Amino acid sequence: MPEPVAYLNGQLLPASQAVLPVYDTGFVLGATVTEQLRTFRGELFRLPEHLNRLHTSLQTAGIEPRESLPELADIAARLVADNRRLIDPADDLGLCIFITPGPYTSMAEGVAGGPTVGLHTYRLPFHLWADRYQQGVALRTTPIQQVPPECWPAALKCRSRMHYFLADQEAAEAEPGSRALLLNAGGLISETSTANVVAYYANRGLVSPPLEQVLPGISLQVVTELAGRLGIPFANKDLKPDEFARADEAFVSSTPNCLLPVTRLNGQAIGNGQPGKVFQQLLAAWNEMAELDIAAQARKFSKRS
Repeated sequence: MPEPVAYLNGQLLPASQAVLPVYDTGFVLGATVTEQLRTFRGELFRLPEHLNRLHTSLQTAGIEPRESLPELADIAARLVADNRRLIDPADDLGLCIFITPGPYTSMAEGVAGGPTVGLHTYRLPFHLWADRYQQGVALRTTPIQQVPPECWPAALKCRSRMHYFLADQEAAEAEPGSRALLLNAGGLISETSTANVVAYYANRGLVSPPLEQVLPGISLQVVTELAGRLGIPFANKDLKPDEFARADEAFVSSTPNCLLPVTRLNGQAIGNGQPGKVFQQLLAAWNEMAELDIAAQARKFSKRS
């Protein structure tokens, strides 16, 4: 079977050959900035917005890759066009962009080189969330806190994510299948390991944590836009866990699955414990924008071989 192609440091090559040396700073220190995208009907979704956020992360980290943003856009489009031929036309791909400072001097034994730049695609793992559109997501708060802005700005999308890993482990041990809802040092809701969170109140509309306290999610931006079209108020305000627990509905938004309902927090039902009317309205609006049924696609390709 033909192998997907990837991009690494100026070369298109088989994905299995896109490997990093053990002395790359991204591996040694976890110093990697990244973006995750997906396609709809074979077209990369919100590519300019993702590249703009990548630019912010690169500036924050002080990394200057050889490739310009337009060049990265061309490479991304090329990989998707080539690798989409290997999948069902109704299926879609994820795309990862990662950039590191390059060789870690004290371990690289004199190896020279600038930043490491890689792009690769992958088949979206729909089996991980296909049933969540109907069953919902369970979240749990844990003692593991979000990284404070004194360590790095919330707008930096990077791979230094041990706190996410530990928090999700602890949540799953307390309630199998659940994910962690991280709090900041002040005890306010931040985000999950891979998604922004939104609460809905019948008397207030949609509420999500302040943007300066969370990664500015591209999917969260879409939720904001769709809410505006539907006439649903949207505000960015501090949220306490007990306030989130009293929401009529709640959601998580992220690139691969777009929007999922949150039906439990710390073992207790949110609302009636079922995906609600506002979730259905937002998902239907997203379907219309994407020109496909997002949940149906996930169900269809969750059982592929």
